[in-house]
Amino acid sequence: MKQLTLKINDNKFRTFLEFIKTLDYVEVQEADPSIAELQNSLKQVKMMQEGKIEKQMAKDFLNEL
Repeated sequence: MKQLTLKINDNKFRTFLEFIKTLDYVEVQEADPSIAELQNSLKQVKMMQEGKIEKQMAKDFLNEL
């Protein structure tokens, strides 16, 4: 069996995933949730660096805990 990695826009991902699950010759392996969380965190850091979202003060973060 061959393996393929695809990059799909977030807004089209769920639709694409549902489509390929209907194909009897495609096996979909769900990503480990911890990997998905790390990817989301990395995306947030990049958005902070680009100024697209506000950075949180360490004091505020610790108060949330």
